[in-house]
Amino acid sequence: MQALFRLLSLLLIVAPLAACDPPAFMSYPIQARGNHVDEAQIKELVPGTSTTKDVTSLIGSPTAHATFDDNTWIYISERTKPVIAGTQAVEGQQVVALTFDDSGVLKSVARKTQDDSMPVSVVSRTTPSPGDEASFLQQLLGNVGKFSPSGLGGSAPGSGVNIGR
Repeated sequence: MQALFRLLSLLLIVAPLAACDPPAFMSYPIQARGNHVDEAQIKELVPGTSTTKDVTSLIGSPTAHATFDDNTWIYISERTKPVIAGTQAVEGQQVVALTFDDSGVLKSVARKTQDDSMPVSVVSRTTPSPGDEASFLQQLLGNVGKFSPSGLGGSAPGSGVNIGR
């Protein structure tokens, strides 16, 4: 009975600590990925005045260009923090799309954050390919008769082809 009382009192002391964040030296730092564009940098960009050279010198090269339009530059960044079992908790996401006209002058600036994201459902189907549905017996006996009996890659006896004579 005394052991049970000690165990319960220990649980009452330790249980509230489980809800607390671990100290800084025990947690992983936030990891930055991509090319983060600060709000101050965006304010320095003036549509109709800033050029591609201005943007490159201020922010740097874009993470990507739009698929069908080289005049749209995309800067993608994400802040993540490692959590249990190697998974990543997303602390923040940002996408900045800069659109230029044909002469390289900035036309517009569009910002998207994690709040603008939309859920994507992943389809679990697989594309069938020949041979995927072979039974155990078909797999076991599948190569019978495909190779020569001699195992040398030559023709079978009586086929009329003489190798090595």
